[in-house]
Amino acid sequence: MTPKGQTAQLLIGVLLLTLVSLSFSSCGGTGIDLAGGGVSGTGVSTGAITGFGSVFMNGMEFFTDSNVGPGFVTKKTFMGMDNSSRTDRDLFRVGMVVTIHHGPNDNNAQQIEYQNNLQGRIAAMNSGAENTVTILGHTVVVSSFAGLGLNGIAEVSGFVDSAGRIRASYIAMVPCSMMMGTCTASEFEVKGFVSGLSSSGFRLGPLPGGTGTTVAVSFSPTATGAGMADGMYVQVVTRDAQPVAGTISASRIEQLFPRTVFPENAVADLEGLVTASPSGSGNALSFTVEGKRVQTDVSTQYVGGTAANLQPDVRLQVQGTENGGVLSAGKIIFR
Repeated sequence: MTPKGQTAQLLIGVLLLTLVSLSFSSCGGTGIDLAGGGVSGTGVSTGAITGFGSVFMNGMEFFTDSNVGPGFVTKKTFMGMDNSSRTDRDLFRVGMVVTIHHGPNDNNAQQIEYQNNLQGRIAAMNSGAENTVTILGHTVVVSSFAGLGLNGIAEVSGFVDSAGRIRASYIAMVPCSMMMGTCTASEFEVKGFVSGLSSSGFRLGPLPGGTGTTVAVSFSPTATGAGMADGMYVQVVTRDAQPVAGTISASRIEQLFPRTVFPENAVADLEGLVTASPSGSGNALSFTVEGKRVQTDVSTQYVGGTAANLQPDVRLQVQGTENGGVLSAGKIIFR
């Protein structure tokens, strides 16, 4: 279920993006509109797919393949594997959260990357004010249970809320064809940030710093290659269909790069939920989206709302510039 070579391909992709970012010129402020990919360098846009035409996301159409130009091929990375030969509609689905690297001053998709949040067996289904399913110790909020089944294997893509739950923008049962030709899955996978690291275990959660809901993970030295560290974003591969006595036993741990990490000075477009209330005063506010620190200033534009609407679990889109690990917001669009 977990493609080989995933980590290596992701590292190569991030390295290439980092090399490209060396040519970026500092934007020196905010107020940038990403409809054309920014004023220089390569634009990075992250959000849920809303349609195909090429690919629609964050209120824009990103052109792919022959729609860019004769012979052009958009690199399509699906769960770490290169699927550039496939069409957008065949590979991606509406609701999948993807990262698109596009050209300077255009919406030409150079690369589309997709990584799910988790894939595992549905251990519980609970109805109420919000419908939720439990997968690998994580709570997933769903709009309905249609098409889902207890003990079935589901793939989830979505946005993390302030409680560390995953609000699914895409969830689907995994067909047998995706399980190496058999309906008996032997491995499952979940991604998140490491916290409370010890020599034999840690807590894993969708938000950095151990905030929100987390699950305990145990591991042996053979489960991971590179050194582990608190704050690292990883994929945990496990043979446990659900936590045993509250703990997942990792058979393999792979370091990945979260979709909220951008090269320094990159022009970025991030869709997600507010995960921490604003601090500060006046026009200078600091808050988080998917755990990513966002900073506003006097030039920040608000569309569809005001600074007063920056409350936990509000869905929005931040357009701005990466500065020292903080996304300086030029425009905030409420969704």
